[in-house]
Amino acid sequence: MYELVQAVINGDEKTALHQFISALSASGKHYFLRNEILQAFADYCHQSQKPAYFYYSSSVGKLIQYTHEIILQEESTWFVVRPKIANQEVWKLTADFSKFEQMTPQALLDVRDRLVNRYQPHLLEIDLHPFYESSLRIDDARNIGQGLAFLNRYLCSQLLTDSQHWVEMLFQALHGLRYDGIRLLLSDRITSGIQLAEQIKLALKLLSERSPDEPYQKFHFELQELGFEPGWGNTAARVSETLELLDRLIYSPEPGILETFVARVPAVFRVVLVCVHGWVGQDDVLGRNETLGQVIYVLEQARSLENELREQIKLAGLDLLGIKPHVIILTRLIPNCEGTSCNLPLEKLQDTENAWILRVPFGEFNPEVTNNWISQFEIWPYLEQFALDAEKELLTQFKGKPNLIVGNYSDGNLVAFILSRRMKVTQCNIAHSLEKPKYLFSNLYWQDLEEQYHFSVQFTADLISMNAADFIITSSYQEIVGTPDSIGQYESYKWFTMPQLYHVVDGIDLFSYKFNLVPPGVNENIYFPYSQKENRDSNLCTQIHDLLFSREDPQIFGHLDHPNKRPIFAVDTITSINNLNGLAECFGKSQALQERCNLIILTSKLHPDQAINREEAEEIQKLYDIIDQYHLDGKIRWVGMRIPSNELGEAYRVVADYQGIYIHFAHFESFGRSILEAMISGLPTFTTEFGGSSEIIDSQENGFNVNPTDLEGTAKKILDFLDQCDTHSEYWCEVSERMSQRIHNKYNWHLHSNQLLLLAKMVGFWNFVVPENNEARDRYMEALFHLIYKPRAEKILEKHKGG
Repeated sequence: MYELVQAVINGDEKTALHQFISALSASGKHYFLRNEILQAFADYCHQSQKPAYFYYSSSVGKLIQYTHEIILQEESTWFVVRPKIANQEVWKLTADFSKFEQMTPQALLDVRDRLVNRYQPHLLEIDLHPFYESSLRIDDARNIGQGLAFLNRYLCSQLLTDSQHWVEMLFQALHGLRYDGIRLLLSDRITSGIQLAEQIKLALKLLSERSPDEPYQKFHFELQELGFEPGWGNTAARVSETLELLDRLIYSPEPGILETFVARVPAVFRVVLVCVHGWVGQDDVLGRNETLGQVIYVLEQARSLENELREQIKLAGLDLLGIKPHVIILTRLIPNCEGTSCNLPLEKLQDTENAWILRVPFGEFNPEVTNNWISQFEIWPYLEQFALDAEKELLTQFKGKPNLIVGNYSDGNLVAFILSRRMKVTQCNIAHSLEKPKYLFSNLYWQDLEEQYHFSVQFTADLISMNAADFIITSSYQEIVGTPDSIGQYESYKWFTMPQLYHVVDGIDLFSYKFNLVPPGVNENIYFPYSQKENRDSNLCTQIHDLLFSREDPQIFGHLDHPNKRPIFAVDTITSINNLNGLAECFGKSQALQERCNLIILTSKLHPDQAINREEAEEIQKLYDIIDQYHLDGKIRWVGMRIPSNELGEAYRVVADYQGIYIHFAHFESFGRSILEAMISGLPTFTTEFGGSSEIIDSQENGFNVNPTDLEGTAKKILDFLDQCDTHSEYWCEVSERMSQRIHNKYNWHLHSNQLLLLAKMVGFWNFVVPENNEARDRYMEALFHLIYKPRAEKILEKHKGG
């Protein structure tokens, strides 16, 4: 970057940069973000009649392409440049253009504070760098999110270079495995790594004389005499395979062998999935609008984990000892449950043998508040006591400690931190969607937003939990570090200001092995291709067809003059971020789309008086206004009711019967459960290019990622697709099949659960053999919790007590 900056400041293009900054100054603004910068530079190039190459290829052009922020001051201009993914730099250009120098993040944070007139000297600085500088780090940004593969390669290299030490550590890790006091894998007959290697040879010789299908119980005494306890396998062949993997790992380690062996180690039996903020239930008790996707995710994840654990336990031969998996979804109990099951302390999860929903009530304080559902933005003051109460309940239910605690969303991750810290259990974080990057400038103007959103509490909780977690799983690469053009969700926590509260000068190590890409799956019993006619219920199909196309109901708005037109289908809650209004406007502005398609929208609400807050009511009313403005009567159907999952699955298929399309038009989407559902059902799917959802679409499917701020461009992409469908009669079917197969092959719960459990085992082993300085880091997190988080959360509690 230095060479490029010098080329600009010392070359012929210095004048061009001066003119461009003068043009920015003339706008009267002081703070510019990437899209504004690029548009302003394009305008400058056009007005200045620059040659075509200048925008991209000149030194100034390259600098501007890398620039994500510009802040104008009287005495200087500040640039935040990102020459490559996960690497931001700060540069300051003096007003006389004599000096262009690199600055520290701390200096930039002060500038941002002054920009909003909230500068305060000697502010608390949060710096996590010392806790990561001696840790293993991924060195190539392209490999961020592949922590498991990185650890595998590193451990194998250590086994090769210092085999005696690492074999001994491997022995000690295996020797310590137990389940409720039952020894697993190794007994005290084997006392060292060297002896383990010798005994494996003897065991393999013994097993070679057995029939491959011979059950473990028929030869377990002979193995015990050699020092091997249950857990190696349920048949002679399985035990032999596992021991051969360990033998190869000792003498010729390779990453694939290590991963396969660790996957077989019986180290995880009890799992907690924390999903705090309530309305976690079954029979269509699936969260509020703000938590619906997360609740479905956790329910399906729990079923899949229990099934995967049961299979692993069986293959290890441990079911014969009465060992079985136990999965608990931990959430809050809501006394005023509105006729749902959310006031039941314990509820068995359907389609499982030993997975449960455990509900723990919040401390009472003010029953008018705590007896009811509480928004995710108001939940913070209750979480510490909830975690302490939940710990007692979990120990009672498990009759021991869990092996893994998985947090979900910011509040669940904080509870997972508290529980993990107290119980000394592996902690996994799943953010789902971090709020800070969703709400533009939410940290810079946090004081103005505090009354409604309490971001000071949430962002602090995020910092604590993401740094304390043993590993973090994300649904997409972009969730971590974004794209060349956009900053990732986790990357946004690298450095930022909370004016007059604190500065984060190094908030997370993006190159840490703790980040792992493990996307979720989709329930293929509910969401399956429209072409599987034999699995479809004809009565349900008729019912859903009427719902979408013709039924009259107080919760349905609009009729279709030409119901046989190709439908454009969208399913989402009504928020400004989800941008259903933008989709309606895109449709309204395109006569060509209206001539060829109908628009069908499925939401949970239809009327402003059903909204839970003013913002939602305004968004609902705005959609009505857009329908009126563009005269969309007869061209749009708006179904405003929450329907069960099985009906939603059929809705996707009914739209596919009409060779329709699905569109997810959000301004930002971290991933997008509905995208998976639509694609596996066979709907060609267009999705926003902002966020991780664009990764779901195969890179070969050109034209299916859309810019929700470019209504004309989006309409053109849809029309181009329709033109190809009209030109090539099989094109729609080909795209439908490709998209459906992509979800089936890459986004399924079996893969997800397998990877999650493998990560838990591998990270557990890593923490055992290389404890690092996690205790110091966690003490730092506790300080943030007690000195910043709790005082801020108590302010919310004071308001609730007065409620």
